[in-house]
Amino acid sequence: MVFDIQKHERKIFGLIQQTSEELGFPVYVVGGYVRDRLLGRQSKDMDIVCLGSGIELARKLAEKLRPIPRVAFYSRFGTAMIKHKDLEIEFVGARKESYRHDSRKPIVEEGSLEDDQNRRDFTINALAVSLNAQNFGEIIDPFGGLHHLEEKLIKTPLEPGKTFSDDPLRIMRGVRFATQLGFRIDEETLKALSKYKNRLNIVSMERITGELNKIMLSDQPSIGFKLLFNSGLLEVFFPEMVALHGVDIRNGKGHKDNFYHTLEVLDNLCRNTRDLWLRWSAVLHDIAKPPTKRFDPDHGWTFHGHEALGAAMVPRIFRRLKLPMDHKMKYVQKLVRLHLRPISLTKENITDSAIRRLLFDAGEDIEDLMMLCEADITSKNPKKVKRYLENYELVRAKLKEVEANDEIRNWQPPIDGETIMKTFGLTPCREVGIIKTAIREAILEGDISNDKEAAFQFMLDKGRDLGFTAL
Repeated sequence: MVFDIQKHERKIFGLIQQTSEELGFPVYVVGGYVRDRLLGRQSKDMDIVCLGSGIELARKLAEKLRPIPRVAFYSRFGTAMIKHKDLEIEFVGARKESYRHDSRKPIVEEGSLEDDQNRRDFTINALAVSLNAQNFGEIIDPFGGLHHLEEKLIKTPLEPGKTFSDDPLRIMRGVRFATQLGFRIDEETLKALSKYKNRLNIVSMERITGELNKIMLSDQPSIGFKLLFNSGLLEVFFPEMVALHGVDIRNGKGHKDNFYHTLEVLDNLCRNTRDLWLRWSAVLHDIAKPPTKRFDPDHGWTFHGHEALGAAMVPRIFRRLKLPMDHKMKYVQKLVRLHLRPISLTKENITDSAIRRLLFDAGEDIEDLMMLCEADITSKNPKKVKRYLENYELVRAKLKEVEANDEIRNWQPPIDGETIMKTFGLTPCREVGIIKTAIREAILEGDISNDKEAAFQFMLDKGRDLGFTAL
């Protein structure tokens, strides 16, 4: 079969061919670029394999490109990288690899194209296209990758135990490709995911989480999470999520399976946002339900305080998974802590003060919080779903109304601690905090208007109550 080389590829492929002929060694496009093009997917990463020096090929090719790109060399791995227009092109000499049992860092030797294809993770990633004059554009497919693309099948090129044992990250990659492409995993390959799951212990958490994030950024992440759960992989690195699984029944009363509920919330959210950290808030919003689960004879199963405990668990989970411990973690923590607040407002007469507090606490993340809460509606009863959504629309309308009147989002109190100390001749002390808190509460409750003049007068009155006299 011949690869359908498109107009925008002809020039770069032709230059690579010309350069390889000058150097005297064959050259091929291999892997994900070929796979994605055959699937009709856009790809900006191109892997070039040559039977010679990939670094020398990259250097010579760069001289022919305009503008001349910078070539990044990785001598230790025998690879080089060029950024040309919207492509990132990586060059490497064909190689074969062998592994020690306790490391996923390979011992690399020069090899043939066949050796290079043997070391690939899956048959659909072992496809190669010749850029050589004698068979330009021919697809070289030793493992039936073309057939597997048609079958939508993930399968290892060699015996799966060898492929996964050599480089266990391929276990996560298999789940990721199945999720991203909507493919099924070959039965023997699937069994090997479970059999070799503990080999993940030699893989850095950063690499595992990198694959997990790609699963989460897919159109339907639940596919990947179910594969991870059913194969036992999730237990290896994310036991808190596994703990959500299962239903307890007592006195005929059960609760929903919070694992599958979480996946439903995640998929719901993914229809409206590609924000990774908002998706993480969906994964973690109920993460503390297992430790807060209690049975009440009158009310059944309860999970009181799971939002507060869940927020406390977020930093520990982020730290262990090597996720960023910066504003992204704090954002997820905030949404987990607040995710019950909007629904509680729909169950009572919405007061301006409750809306002000929600706006104050959520700040600029209020829209994301509302999106998470709407995704959290997973009832199978259409009437219930309709009622919840209508209630949320009432909350949204009230949020807009109060925000327009009070400008409370990202609000800073009009009187700060410095002003309080200067007015009463105080040094930093507990009473300064008491006055600051009283001003904030008075504004949020609507007792005084949100302006400096009203707040200053309230400060004077509160100071007098505490026995202070303005200077």
